Amino acid sequence: MRKAAGKSCHRGVPEPELVLASASPRRRALLAELAVPFRVQAPAVDESQRPAELPAQMVARLAEAKARAAAARGAWMLAADTTVVLDGAALGKPADPRAAVCMLEHLRDRTHVVLTGVCVLPPQGPPGLAVVQTQVRMRHYSRSEIDAYVASGAPLDKAGAYGIQDRALHPVEAILGCYPNVVGLPLCAVAQLLRAAGFDALPSGPVPCPHAVTWTAPPGG
Repeated sequence: MRKAAGKSCHRGVPEPELVLASASPRRRALLAELAVPFRVQAPAVDESQRPAELPAQMVARLAEAKARAAAARGAWMLAADTTVVLDGAALGKPADPRAAVCMLEHLRDRTHVVLTGVCVLPPQGPPGLAVVQTQVRMRHYSRSEIDAYVASGAPLDKAGAYGIQDRALHPVEAILGCYPNVVGLPLCAVAQLLRAAGFDALPSGPVPCPHAVTWTAPPGG
């Protein structure tokens, strides 16, 4: 992954500095797909859901809060927040292994929604916000698979206690929507927000992230 402090020049014009306000290695890897230099500044934000706050409102609010908390002078800030929604309730990161087991059991063999709020905060001007939704169908994994997955520690830093990319469990049967959104950063929305705000360092051409697709797990996970 290339990182830059925004000081390189092309024909005497400094490139805009893009800062990803996230500690997530998955978001860093996804953003690198856009081939735009960036650096990482992890914010410190209380990610608790407010009383009566809808999941979509929560992820939008937290994305903006993260962007503002990590804001650097003169930089373009990019932040995201992802949650899993089952029966209208948001499932964040599990507090402990027991909570992870409970989440995975409730999600098993059912369809839920993954919501990601994305915020682009330019050096000047208002923030750009988007919330992207993906429907996710989970397969019928066994309790022994859950126990082994939780014992690995992998679910503890993920909303809903799973990662679609985790081959240790390969929990997802199919999705309808944006695949990178389920991982944690919908590149389609990121590119749209950056371009709408006037960020001119994005390469031309389509973004490698179709907004609406049908995806089915490959054989063997």
